[in-house]
Amino acid sequence: MVSPFPGMDPYLELPALWPDVHNRLAFAICDQIQPILSPRYTAVITPYVAQEHIGITPARFVVPDEAVLDRETAAGGQTTAVVIAPPPMTGVVALEIPTRYQRIEIRTVSDETVVTVIEILSPANKRPGAEGADAYERKRRDILCSEIHLLEIDLLRGGRRPSLETPLPDAPYVIFLHRVEQRPLVGIWPLSLREAIAPVPIPLRAPDPDVQLDLTQVLRQIYASARYDLRIDYRQEPPPPPLVPENSAWLDAHLRTAGLR
Repeated sequence: MVSPFPGMDPYLELPALWPDVHNRLAFAICDQIQPILSPRYTAVITPYVAQEHIGITPARFVVPDEAVLDRETAAGGQTTAVVIAPPPMTGVVALEIPTRYQRIEIRTVSDETVVTVIEILSPANKRPGAEGADAYERKRRDILCSEIHLLEIDLLRGGRRPSLETPLPDAPYVIFLHRVEQRPLVGIWPLSLREAIAPVPIPLRAPDPDVQLDLTQVLRQIYASARYDLRIDYRQEPPPPPLVPENSAWLDAHLRTAGLR
């Protein structure tokens, strides 16, 4: 089955799906651009581990209404039945799970120099705090102070966007391109739920021309190969944060037209 959305599918942001989506995106991007990069450049996957809150469904198990234990009395060695009631309620504790993510580095074949970094933002990159967005901003600042281009792909509606002096439009997704020769100017692509994602450029060393990245094609490819249609229930609302009312109404009508609601 093909994705019912023309560009990014907001249901792919589900915490249980996103680590797999993220990793497949990275490998599919490399597969798309590597034939164009050759023979002067290579796209290299560089893994990292982040602590993430991953949605886990508890295993089904039967809890008895009461537990009956035998306890030996101190006097005559006889046993008596002790009834222990189950807890009046159960909850779920928030667990941070080490999660493997990938970033992409475009390197020269001749000397392995990093020319461009492609970051597909993860929830850890956008989570407020010293170990989340603050840590990502420090790494980002190091790249922006170097001779390396940076392409940031933010396909997550939640969390804190990478910092900019320029106010951003109210778009669910966004792509940022930081070219070495144009800093501090940043190329910005606000992305809509209702439209395919237009190809974006990946800069290389001058005078080599940009490589085009077709992110819409990448999303369609991983959706089909991973069979995400088998894991997504489009009758449910997409994961938080809530869509703005006009996008929520469009999404509902769009999925009903596609026969998924």
